[in-house]
Parts: sequence; C-alpha cells; structure tokens
Amino acid sequence: MSTFVLIPGAWHGAWTFEPLARRLRREGHEAYPLTLTGVGSRRHLLTSSVNLDTHILDVVNHLEDEQITDAVLVGHSYGGMVITGAADRVPERVAGLVYVDAAVPEDGDSIFSLVTDQERAWYLDGVGDNGYTSAPLPFFDPRATPHPLPSLMQAIRLDGTLDRFPGKDYVYATGWPGASPFTPLYERLREDSAWRTHAIDSGHNVMQGAPDELLKVLLSAADHAQR
Repeated sequence: MSTFVLIPGAWHGAWTFEPLARRLRREGHEAYPLTLTGVGSRRHLLTSSVNLDTHILDVVNHLEDEQITDAVLVGHSYGGMVITGAADRVPERVAGLVYVDAAVPEDGDSIFSLVTDQERAWYLDGVGDNGYTSAPLPFFDPRATPHPLPSLMQAIRLDGTLDRFPGKDYVYATGWPGASPFTPLYERLREDSAWRTHAIDSGHNVMQGAPDELLKVLLSAADHAQR
C-alpha cells in the first residue's frame, strides 16, 4: 500500500482529483487530494500573503500531521511546483513523485518563468481589483476560484535536487489545442533514464480526459515506490 497526496493546479481544488482518489482507495492505497490555501473550499483564507511557500507548507504539514513516510506526491500543472518544494523540505517522507502535465522547477524557477507568453498573459489579464488574485479562465469548471497571484510569481528555493528521489514519473498530455508549454520539458525528460515518461492522449486536465490511463501510471508509480 502507498499513500498518495494529490495536488491540483492553479484555480482548482481537491475535487479535481477526488474521483481518482476514490479509485486509488479501492485498489488498497491511501489517497489524500488536497485543496491549497486560498483556493476552492479554502478560498476564505485568501489574502495577499498567500504564496508558493504557503502551498508547500500545506503539503509538508499534511505529511507531518498524518505521519506519512511513504508519500507518492502527485502534482498537476502548477501543483508540480508545490510537490517539488514539499519533497525538498521533507525528503524522508517522500517515496515517489508524479508530475501530471506539470512544471518541474529547479532552484530559482517560478511557474511564471516556466510557462509561455500566452499563459503569462492569462495570469496577468485576470488580476482582480485587489491586485493579488488571478481569475480562472472562462472555460474552467465553475468550481474554479481566483488563485493567489504571489504563488504564481514566487521563485522556488530548493536545498537539493530531484536526484534524491529514484521514483519519478512525468505524464505528458498530447491533446492541447495549441502548443503545450510542457513539450520541451517532456522531450528532455524522456531522454533521461532517471525518469519514467508517459505520453497520454488527453487535454491538459488529464484527470478528466484520461482517468484510466492516469490510474495505471499512478499504480505503477506505487509499485516502484514500494521497491
């Protein structure tokens, strides 16, 4: 049995991973989809001080409170920033990492620095009157809520590299309507023997677009994490 901690992308809450979490539980695993501070059901906690560090602490505190030492951290999109930071803070609690069409940052990167000009425009065009939120795009699920802009802009600070973690999977969605911002990253990682890469026929929301294929990747990641 493995323990999955599932982190959604920007503007989204735990609901985006909950159907997949139920299937993981039926397979005998623990699964915790998290809603990050200031978003979704925790939108009442949104202030100008909520940033990437806040979201990393959301995951670190969960791992510590639940006394998890075998976590497979799963991050979608912006969630890749969060799981990287959490794994760096408490590597002894992490057995594997799965990036689902997500950013894989190095020290000093932000999600803002890693995406394309189009994505950066989305972040900034939706800035609210308060100056510290970015509005969800019109085609998002109606449950999506404004996201704290500082978390998108803040550079991550890492003490080590991902080389410490032998279990690393990258899921690449091939069905973007235009160019995917993650194509260069996927092409680099698929040449790296330290990574297991998976190209899946889906739009960016792989949890909805290809849930069966994603479940297979996660179950395989659990097998590797237990070795």
